[in-house]
Amino acid sequence: MPNSYFPRWRLADDTQPGALIAPDERLSWPKNIAMGAQHVVAMFGSTVLAPLLMGFDPNVAILMSGVGTLIFFLFVGGRVPSYLGSSFAFIGGVIAVTGYAGSGPNPNIGVALGAIIACGLAYTLIGLLVWAANARGGAGANWVEALMPPVVTGAVVAVIGLNLAPIAAKGAMGASGFDASMAIVTILCVGGIAVFTRGMVQRLLILVGLILSCLIYAVLANGLGLGKPMDFSGVAAAPWFGLPRFAAPVFKAQAMGLIVPVAIILVAENLGHLKAVSAMTGRDMDRYLGRAFVGDGVATMVSGAVGGTGVTTYAENIGVMAVTRIYSTLVFVLAALIAIVLGFSPKFGALIQTIPGPVLGGMSVVVFGLIAIAGARIWVVNQVDFSENRNLIVAAVTLVLGAGDFTVKLGDFTLGGIGTATFGAIILYAILGRKRRA
Repeated sequence: MPNSYFPRWRLADDTQPGALIAPDERLSWPKNIAMGAQHVVAMFGSTVLAPLLMGFDPNVAILMSGVGTLIFFLFVGGRVPSYLGSSFAFIGGVIAVTGYAGSGPNPNIGVALGAIIACGLAYTLIGLLVWAANARGGAGANWVEALMPPVVTGAVVAVIGLNLAPIAAKGAMGASGFDASMAIVTILCVGGIAVFTRGMVQRLLILVGLILSCLIYAVLANGLGLGKPMDFSGVAAAPWFGLPRFAAPVFKAQAMGLIVPVAIILVAENLGHLKAVSAMTGRDMDRYLGRAFVGDGVATMVSGAVGGTGVTTYAENIGVMAVTRIYSTLVFVLAALIAIVLGFSPKFGALIQTIPGPVLGGMSVVVFGLIAIAGARIWVVNQVDFSENRNLIVAAVTLVLGAGDFTVKLGDFTLGGIGTATFGAIILYAILGRKRRA
């Protein structure tokens, strides 16, 4: 175990091209700042898109992504490189409990915030159990993996995307033929960047695709009058610095019952993050798993308390680390500070609000589809054997429950499709496992 809670970051020798910079090493401060800015750019597209799809203030989401990253940094003692951004796992539940129509601020945001806080609390409690198991010399990660093997986590992640599919399709169709055409153009822009570009541009496909689609929309709508013009008057009127639009939570049992199961998804995401970082750095991160869960859970609660989205460890930033081979945790402190500064810029938030609805609709199709495929990727990477009937039944039932939004009502308590699919997958896997061994 380390002798001190925080590492003593030593200056790394980065003179050799492609040299690996360990989590407890650091670059010169100018390079640290540059790398921090790059991580902000990497997380930006998804962290902004998620609140827009839920009707949250993107400035608050950006601000709380920075605050959440610092909270995570403190809980893991600066030993796990990670950036926390807006989680897409909450979108379906938030839209369901608020009845959000998909345009402008969400009028029922408080109900969603209360449920997000409850989810963060459940996540934190799971983390405390794992943390305690690790502290007693046990393998806290083992029982998490036994409860949620790849066949379960893959199915649950896929369900999130499938459950959101009707929302994405409705947003892409829009109110006119022009709206539907622009949604298709947006899909082609993101797809083209993903396939025909390389390097950092390819890694930033969401952000670059969003910018390119908005430029095309502005030419066709503002220039040629083919659709509703983009309105930049709010950007001109907004001040450079000011407070974002904070919101207070409202706690309702029905909403909490629908969103709390998302904690299982966050556990799976964080577990995958630590496994990926362990593989890339050659260091065992399992002993920090409980602390990582608690850090992410507390960050989610703090974010929800002021009007922000739930947060999770970001795969986009893992990609940046994989490319640069720079894993210094100090880089993420600087990235968090940059995000906090951006969060206090109303002009920045006003610019985000100019994104046209058809562009967001097209982005929804891509992002929700990628979430569904990410679940399938978990099966492929972990070589899940679907010739085994237990795996086949668990995956099949989970996908249909989630995609069909199978809802269970017990009095005032309601469990929506994602929650039903999540708990159903865990319980079904356990039951079928016992039966097979009998």
